[in-house]
Amino acid sequence: MIYKIFPFMLWFKGYSGGKFQIDLMAGITVAMVLIPQSMAYAQLAGLPAYYGLYAAFLPPMVAALFGSSRQLATGPVAVVSLMSAASLEPLATAGGPEFIAYSIILALTVGVFQFSLGVLRLGMVVNFLSHPVINGFTNAAAIIIASSQFSKFFGVYVDKAPHHYETMMRVGQAALDYTHIPTLLYGIGSVVIMVILKKVNPRIPNVLVAVAVTTVISLMTGFNNDVFVDVSKVQLDGLSHKVEAFNHTVAEIEAIGSERAQLGLQVDEQKKLETGGHGKSIELIQLEAEVAMLTANINAAKHHAQVYRGEMRDMKFEAVKTGEGADAQFTFYPKEAIPAGIDTDGGIWRLKVGNSLLDATKLKVMGGGAIVGKIPTGLSFAMPGTIKDPATGKKTGESMFGMKTFMKLLPTAIIISLLGFMEAIAIAKAMAAKTGQKLDANQELIGQGLANMLGSFGGSYAVSGSFSRSAVNLQAGAVSGISSVVTSLVVVLTLFFFTPLLYHLPQATLAAVIMMAVIGLVNINGFVHAWKAQWYDGAISILCFLVTLYFAPHLDKGIMVGVALSMAVFLYKSMRPVVASLSRDEENVLTSAEHFRLKGCKHVSVVRFDGALFFANASYLDEQVAKFRTEQPDLRYILLDAKGINDMDASGEEALELLVERIRSAGLGFAMCGVKGQVVVVMKRTGLWNKIGTEHFYADTEAAVKAILDVIHNDTDLPKDGCKNCPLTKYIPA
Repeated sequence: MIYKIFPFMLWFKGYSGGKFQIDLMAGITVAMVLIPQSMAYAQLAGLPAYYGLYAAFLPPMVAALFGSSRQLATGPVAVVSLMSAASLEPLATAGGPEFIAYSIILALTVGVFQFSLGVLRLGMVVNFLSHPVINGFTNAAAIIIASSQFSKFFGVYVDKAPHHYETMMRVGQAALDYTHIPTLLYGIGSVVIMVILKKVNPRIPNVLVAVAVTTVISLMTGFNNDVFVDVSKVQLDGLSHKVEAFNHTVAEIEAIGSERAQLGLQVDEQKKLETGGHGKSIELIQLEAEVAMLTANINAAKHHAQVYRGEMRDMKFEAVKTGEGADAQFTFYPKEAIPAGIDTDGGIWRLKVGNSLLDATKLKVMGGGAIVGKIPTGLSFAMPGTIKDPATGKKTGESMFGMKTFMKLLPTAIIISLLGFMEAIAIAKAMAAKTGQKLDANQELIGQGLANMLGSFGGSYAVSGSFSRSAVNLQAGAVSGISSVVTSLVVVLTLFFFTPLLYHLPQATLAAVIMMAVIGLVNINGFVHAWKAQWYDGAISILCFLVTLYFAPHLDKGIMVGVALSMAVFLYKSMRPVVASLSRDEENVLTSAEHFRLKGCKHVSVVRFDGALFFANASYLDEQVAKFRTEQPDLRYILLDAKGINDMDASGEEALELLVERIRSAGLGFAMCGVKGQVVVVMKRTGLWNKIGTEHFYADTEAAVKAILDVIHNDTDLPKDGCKNCPLTKYIPA
């Protein structure tokens, strides 16, 4: 029991100083990959980069301590990060305080669900996500994740569209209009470094090297070149009016949003009062109508803000600089309308316009590429959902956590929980096959659940097991979960002492890290393999892939469609199991006459039913037997081979009883063979066993066929010497 509650105590059986040295090096190696990856994945999740470090602190250690796999590396992963962002974007603006709070609450919700499944020993629920569905979803997600980084790769800024492919079209148009070449070079250079180092020696931390090299070059070359100026320093007529109009629209969105939130609370209160089941009251209808009207107004305001933002982002300027250092002054002129005699720097500058209010006295003008910027030092512990300033990480409000928020996020949390655990357990099983260690899926659920739950108190968003980092951990020779504990400690040291070194890390490098990480998720052979196994599995995988791509960023729709199709196929197959007529083949074995094109006996039909006999398919057995009777007018006897019937419910038992009555009332004989114990119990309880007659039950098919043929030829008007060349006694091809 102690080992069950504290599975990490098993690590220390036979543990030695030599093994600790191996775990120490493995943990440091994984940390070198985890730190840049976690920052990249945090931005994929719509969070500031440093939240990836928070997600890389507690979760790896907790998952290792309470899980069953000793090499599984837990932390931020691409697919879960993307799903977290996609599910929360309708609720709040990505990167904003409320969005961050929702992300952390979602991690807690995911953890509670996973932990509950593990404690209740319900790990088998992940089987609802079939491999064809996972393959289709994962391939689509990999394409979505990689393409979502194109804007950072090209150094362009666009608003997200309702569908991902529309956003990509906007990115393409923006890139054709203007691509920041240095940003593109950093992205390409990072990819080249990682690819070359991976080929030279997979043990080299290629991600860390790419990050270090590009960060140093970024610092030395002044890659980031942002200045803040008064709007009067931008020599463009009408810009101040655009800024005012944009700010007015943003303020309008915030005001209407606040009003809608208050009305939403009133709607909830009114719904609680109306529990009589007499329909909606006039008050509730009016409140819901007001909420709908405010929503329409917000959407209209968002469209106007998007238009203003797009116009200002498309503006390109050249600068005139006077003075140096802190005393430098800038004046900006539109690139297409530079006055004669003005000597500019020749570079291209752009306005930085986000979703928040613009300060007309401190407009941000970008003359270089985007970098990570300042990362708050130290750890972050707070109640999940606490409102914090994204720039400083300091608390600015109370926690948003409550039962209402929990229930709102639960549907998304369930999908992320199952998908994340599927990914984690698949990695753990693959490693367990190599190491020979015992793996407990339910214990792994407990570990993953606790990692998300406890991690949320440290500012972590939803995490799972990582393919790439687990492979690094295994390759480094990790013996126990102590390697993951070491990884967490290295992240802590980084948060306390080394975050200033990451200030000049280019965003393009993080984009390259993500793109390289998800390349391994693309698996075209998975579609081919599924199609070869069963065409409908291949079709489900392809449909799941296409639906996920089309509805992105709403990734849950792809999974839901895949699960629904898988369940539909399962139900159809359950309702239409194989009902085969048996005959003897050239190897003297009774097998399916239709499948192997064998002749059947004219007088005896041996029918095999493969599957549980229950309400959904009970009538199907009767339909198939009726078909065999129609095809064989000289039929005298029916033998039901029940070896494939694993279970039988009341509907199945009743259908079988009616079938026996109809067969015998038509003057035909009926017997059963190979009846399993659980089916016998049902038949004896209902009395069907005695109705059929004990003498009509046989242990196996061979004995039953021999006995029935003797009965047919000795107790009927058929020839006493039997049918010549009877297919049940002699092989005769069709």
